[in-house]
Amino acid sequence: MITKTSWKDWHTPISRGDVTLTEAHSSLKALGAKPQQIPLMVQLVENPKYAIPGLDPFHGRVDLHMHDIIHIILGRGLLAEDEAFVIGFTMGSTNRVTTTEERLYSLVSKYLYPKVYRFTDDCIRIFKDATKLAYISDSTRLDEVDFDAYMDWTLDDLRDAIHLEHDLLMAYYKIEHRRFPNLKGSARLLD
Repeated sequence: MITKTSWKDWHTPISRGDVTLTEAHSSLKALGAKPQQIPLMVQLVENPKYAIPGLDPFHGRVDLHMHDIIHIILGRGLLAEDEAFVIGFTMGSTNRVTTTEERLYSLVSKYLYPKVYRFTDDCIRIFKDATKLAYISDSTRLDEVDFDAYMDWTLDDLRDAIHLEHDLLMAYYKIEHRRFPNLKGSARLLD
C-alpha cells in the first residue's frame, strides 16, 4: 500500500514491487516538497545545477525529481532517516565517495543545513551505512539513470533493470530496523 496521509507518513514499501513508478511518483508529488521550497543551502550541496565546474565536493548530486524517484525505488519515505539513506546510497552508488567526502557531508548535514533538514547522529550513521552499502552493491550509478524512461515499469522490473539488489537492501533494512526501533522511518522498513 502507498501511504498518502501526510508527507511524514508517505511511504511506498520495498515490498510493493507491483506498483508502477508513475503510480508511486504521483502519490509522492501530491505531498512532496516543490523545488522552490528546498532551502538554498540544501540545493547548493545536493543539486547538480549548483555544481561549480572543477569543484564538486559531493558525488551523486541529483535534481529533486530524480531524488524523489530514488526514494521510491529504495522503498524509503520522507523522514530524516529516509533522506539520510537515499542521499548516502545515491552518493555511494558512484563508487567515488572518499572518507573525507563522507565526513564533510556529515558535518554539513548536521551543522549547516536548516534545522528541519539537519541530520541527527542516528541519521549520519544511516547515511554512512547507505554509502557503504551502495559501494558494495552492483547497482547502476543512480545519478546517471534516466528514470523517465521507466515511468510505466513496475518497481520490481525497474529495480532489476538497474541491478538494485533486493536481498542486500532487505538484509540491511532488517539491521536498521533492529538498530533504530524508535525511528519511524526505520521501524516501517519491513512493511
